[in-house]
Amino acid sequence: MNSLQSKIVSDPDQIKGRVKTLQTPRVFTNGCFDILHRGHITTLIEAAQLGNSLIVGVNSDSSVRDLNKGRGRPINALEDRLALIAALEMVDLVVGFDEETPLNLINLIRPDYLIKGGDWAVDQIVGAAEVASWGGKTHTIPFKTSHSTTSLIEKICNNCN
Repeated sequence: MNSLQSKIVSDPDQIKGRVKTLQTPRVFTNGCFDILHRGHITTLIEAAQLGNSLIVGVNSDSSVRDLNKGRGRPINALEDRLALIAALEMVDLVVGFDEETPLNLINLIRPDYLIKGGDWAVDQIVGAAEVASWGGKTHTIPFKTSHSTTSLIEKICNNCN
């Protein structure tokens, strides 16, 4: 798809319809993606390589605040974060979600692969049991860099003082 906006969907019926058009196996991952960095990109590239379609869930502004990511978070509004993820070539579909976890979205999408970063144990990943129930698999992708949004924010703040 060429258009940035055509990759971004929010209505549950639209999500289901769009997912049906994507080639299998379908891969799902999620995150805040507040300040996009190399660690995010590396994880998304590796996730995309596990299937033919990559669907990315992005936490809404309120769910980022609920996750206690830090004072003043998110830095970037949901619309901006959705657009940045949608601009990535390896991403086929981007969906914002308001809940603290993506469980409802996972159940709606029914991915073949559920992917999280290496800071998660597979048995602690939200949705892993559900994905297994329909024959899917859950994987973690080990971090290869020490990049994090929190460390970037700290570095910026320290450089301003």
